Formats: sequence, C-alpha cells, structure tokens
Amino acid sequence: METINNKLLNWASILDDQTRKQAVMTAELPFIYPHLALMPDAHLGKGATVGSVIPTLRAIIPAAVGVDIGCGMIAVRTQYTLKDLPKDLKRIREDIERVIPLSAGHNNKKVLPTAEPRIAELKALASKAGFDPAQYVAKWELQLGSLGSGNHFIEVCADENDNVWLFLHSGSRGIGNKIAQHHIGVARHVARKDQVYLPDPDLAYLDEGTPQFDRYLAELRWAQHFALLNREEMMDRVIEQFGRWVGGPVEERERINCHHNFTQQETHYGKSVWVSRKGAIKAEPGDPGLIPGSMGTASYVVEGRGNPESLNSSPHGAGREYSRNAARRTFSLEELKRAMRGIEFRASEAFIDEIPAAYKPIDQVMQDAADLVIVRHKLRQLVNVKGN
Repeated sequence: METINNKLLNWASILDDQTRKQAVMTAELPFIYPHLALMPDAHLGKGATVGSVIPTLRAIIPAAVGVDIGCGMIAVRTQYTLKDLPKDLKRIREDIERVIPLSAGHNNKKVLPTAEPRIAELKALASKAGFDPAQYVAKWELQLGSLGSGNHFIEVCADENDNVWLFLHSGSRGIGNKIAQHHIGVARHVARKDQVYLPDPDLAYLDEGTPQFDRYLAELRWAQHFALLNREEMMDRVIEQFGRWVGGPVEERERINCHHNFTQQETHYGKSVWVSRKGAIKAEPGDPGLIPGSMGTASYVVEGRGNPESLNSSPHGAGREYSRNAARRTFSLEELKRAMRGIEFRASEAFIDEIPAAYKPIDQVMQDAADLVIVRHKLRQLVNVKGN
C-alpha cells in the first residue's frame, strides 16, 4: 500500500498518471472522510476513478457510484467436475446465448415465469420508494434477465480441484443507467444553482437531508436490488441449460452474489459515512467475494480480510490498461483468438476491446490485494459468453 497523501491511499502497483491525478482531485473534496482508497484495479473513470472506495460525510456523488448501478458478479459452484462434462462446449455456449438476451438494447420478448416473482418484488419495492420505474424505461420488466455488453459475461469455469463453477457479471441494465444519468444531471444542476466550485462537473454531489438526496437514495437502492435480481434470474437460466447439457440436475454447493458499483452507510474511523464503491467490492472479515480477470484469464473466489485502511474493500476485477478505442486500434481479431485458445467463445471483432491484453494482469492485481482478501479458489474459463 502506498500513501499518496493523507487523503489518498493506493493499492495499485500499475497506475497511470491520469488516473492518479483524477484520484487526487476527488480525494481533495472537503467531505471525503477519512480518505479515498484506490484499489489495485484502479483506472480512469467518469468523474471518479473506477476501482476506488469513496467515503463521504453527509453527501453522495452519483457519478462516483457509476452509471451501471449495482453492477456485480454471481457465481455458483456445482457438484460436477471436469470429467463429468460433455465434449461439445459449443452447445452449452449456444444454449446460453439462446435463453439470455445479449448486447446493449437487447431485452426479453416477454416476462418469463421465473422472472414474475422478481418483477413483483421490484414493483412492490418501487411503490414503497414512491416512484414508477416506467418513467425511465417504459418496459423495464423485459430487461430483467438480460446481460448487456462491454465487460459483462457468462462463463463456465473450473477451479484448482476441477470443480465446475457457473459465473456471470452484469448490472442494472438500461433502467439503472437511466436512473444514474438522471441523478448525475440533478447533482450538476444543484451545483450550478448553488454556485459550488467543482474540479470536475461529474463530481457534483447531493447533500443528505435534501429532497434530491432522498429521491436519489430511494431509486439507487431500487436499482441495486434490480441488479442483484437480474443476476439471480440469469443464473437460474444458466443452471437450467447447464443441467440439460450435462444430463442431470445441478446441485448448488455454493452461491455468491456481490455488487461492485454501489453505496451504503457504514461506520469508519468513528464516523458514519456513505461509502461509494465504484468498481470495488465489500471485503469485511469473511465476506465472500468474486474478482474476475478479463476474458481468457483467471478469476478468483475470495473472502475479505477486513482491512480498515481500505475501508473493508477489495478490487472488483483486472482493471483496464487500454481504453476501448485504444484497444481496438492496437489489437486484432487474430490476437484475440490466440489469447482465447482452448476456451469456447464467439470469435468476433466486436470483442477486440475486451482482449485480455487490454487489462492489467489479474495475477498482479491479486498480488497487490494480498492484504485485502484471502483467495479461496482460482478459476479458469472453459466457456465464455459475451454481448456485442
């Protein structure tokens, strides 16, 4: 761990100058307490750095939560091992692609029976929160159980003992994005109206005790729960397809579901603060967690150490070294195919910006996180599913 200054602690051994400058700028805000913690996967983000833990006194920065509210991972350890799997990995990839809508803007054609109780739960939660999600997305219900694009994925993996895991990464989809963008706009409007100086407009914040804060918090919590249920819904579909492929029911030996773009109230260094983890997971002592690498590299099942200086947090993944545009300019489809050798995936130029070389080496990230988490399992991919 590196102490950059008394308001900024850094766990990233790979940190470019722009990201460092952005984190220093955020840490200087007067309501940061006790300090901002940069995780090993830290990289440049919108307003605030991705891979940062931002504790704030009586305020929340909506852009510091991120636009994919509640984004996170879920993993299930099955009773099956590698020797139990059929040889035709392409079939399970295509079966998963058939039952889960992939890519930006792709939703379910209808609400499936498995999603109905989850939709009912979300409608009740929205009613209690005093808002209608349809004001943001008319048919938001059809987004539950869809993956999205970018670094979101569904994978079949095996651990060091050849136990088979099902693993996926997604968030609150278009509805969460619309909610986030709206409240980022509200915060910026408040800052302009009150003539608040900010080093970056996307560091605009909402003060606790104001109607704008209360409205954001209610809708934020709803979107976080949508994201969690979205992962549960997709995982149930993946389990069904996996069971059909392997020829028997799936026994869940373990299920872990964790956010990495979220805010909650916690006590640190003697004060109650709002902790925004933007690309970071909660890692209190014994907390189960999931830290995926990029497509084609290892992922980790971990438990938290409860490091107080990190505000009980850990990285959420590998973290980008190349922007998406830079990756597309730098790498080729042939290089992606070589990087994915031995893994069943859909070879497409659409995924060049997700090539493993565009990310920090996950093993270095995990080495940097040695005082944040305990590694329980190291997973290797067998099948990878992504949206364009």
